[in-house]
Amino acid sequence: MTWPVLVFDIESIPDIAGLRALRGAQPELGDDEFYAQVLSERAANGQGDFLPHYLQRVLVISCVFRNAEGLRIHSFVDREPDGVSQEGKIIQTFFNTIEKHMPQLVSWNGGGFDLPVLHYRGLRHGVTASKYWDLGEDDREFKWNNYISRYHMRHLDLMDLLAMYQPRANAPLDAMAKLCGFPGKLGMDGSAVFPAYKAGQLEDIRRYCETDVMNTYLLYCRFQQMRGGLTEAEYEREIEHVRACLGELDEAHWQEYLQAWSR
Repeated sequence: MTWPVLVFDIESIPDIAGLRALRGAQPELGDDEFYAQVLSERAANGQGDFLPHYLQRVLVISCVFRNAEGLRIHSFVDREPDGVSQEGKIIQTFFNTIEKHMPQLVSWNGGGFDLPVLHYRGLRHGVTASKYWDLGEDDREFKWNNYISRYHMRHLDLMDLLAMYQPRANAPLDAMAKLCGFPGKLGMDGSAVFPAYKAGQLEDIRRYCETDVMNTYLLYCRFQQMRGGLTEAEYEREIEHVRACLGELDEAHWQEYLQAWSR
């Protein structure tokens, strides 16, 4: 296994302001009333509640960063200081991390959801990420292994690879984590994020995203053992390292995670 590795996951909410701008919504309609109207129209057209990628506003980006110095967990959170969204800033900070460290990116369905959302929203906010978008023009090595190509490993969408790039073979992160003996999802799932946001539970969303990204990292370690990137002994040492790192964190969700892991 080659370091550095950056495992990531995002949580998003509907971009109500963007929807209003696209539809020219009447100013007298409140956001809740307007959004209910949109969902009603979508239902009448046989569409679900989940909006397209470009209308997903990024709320949280959680990361597990592993390098030779150890393992760190960090989240970039749009806390809307003074009621103003900082979406562009957190996306830029995420891509700055990639530009600085050039890690292997790892995700679960990142190619199908997380990265397209970050692309569209980054484009909207004027985010720059030259190394991420390098296809070999600046660095010849990136011609053969870059972040964009589906079949390269610089970004590893673990779900996509394990399914042999066949959508009908995709597996849920929660199910695979639990089947491999890891805790899986704790507290909520993706469908609960927007209601939690409206209820002011931003930190609960952050904590949920962080445990999801940790599940992805643990599955990545299991995958590395399967493909020979980690020996059995190295895998066991890495798992113990993760447990030790989580045990040093004060936040209650990590203690809950460790308790669920021990059952």
